[in-house]
Amino acid sequence: MLDFVREERLHQPRLGTRKLHSLLKPKALCIGRDRLFDLLRAHRQLVPRKRAYHKTTHSHHHFRCHPNLLKAGPEQVVPDAPEQLWVADITYLPTRQGSAYLSLITDAFSRKIVGHHVHDTLHTAAVIQAMQKALKGRQYSGGLVHHSDRGVQYCSAPYQQLHAKYGIRCSMTDGYDCYQNALAERVNGILKTEFLLVLPKDLAEAQKMVDQSVQTYNTRRPHLALKYKTPDAVHRAFR
Repeated sequence: MLDFVREERLHQPRLGTRKLHSLLKPKALCIGRDRLFDLLRAHRQLVPRKRAYHKTTHSHHHFRCHPNLLKAGPEQVVPDAPEQLWVADITYLPTRQGSAYLSLITDAFSRKIVGHHVHDTLHTAAVIQAMQKALKGRQYSGGLVHHSDRGVQYCSAPYQQLHAKYGIRCSMTDGYDCYQNALAERVNGILKTEFLLVLPKDLAEAQKMVDQSVQTYNTRRPHLALKYKTPDAVHRAFR
């Protein structure tokens, strides 16, 4: 079991004990969850929690904002399949040569990262590239809602024009409240605390690290909310 844990941690260095327990079952390595905790604790294999915060949202601007369609009420959007609701966010990603940023588009139903882009400015043109990648890989038809915070990039005319071009409904938080965009914040946190553990040298290295991390997250990391399936498996199940 320890060999299996160490092997999996080569791909996912900070994968938690509950998720490791879910991966043990198909391998016919039978052990209770509490016993696995004890085993990993005894061998110093438990993963400590990390918390970090760096503000990337500028929500005091003159651009138009949209209502929050995820709040409870008659207009609430609750996805029951992939590509009905995408959540977007930007997070800080430091390098040894300076600041970089990661823009993500995540499918709210499957938890799959469908678009991402690493950039060295917070200009709207850079943030848009993550959305363009997501749209390029879209597989399903039907209505789509894009939810984000009230950051100036998402409220800007170019980003809103992209929504209009593809018939996407826009949803935004009521203010600067991370809990109203919790899923997007959570996915950002997973990438930074479980995968992006080494400070990249520069922007190019950061881009390569993020590409590898997104691939592993989508195809290898089980999710509790998905009954320990991977985002890619859930996404593909609806083809």
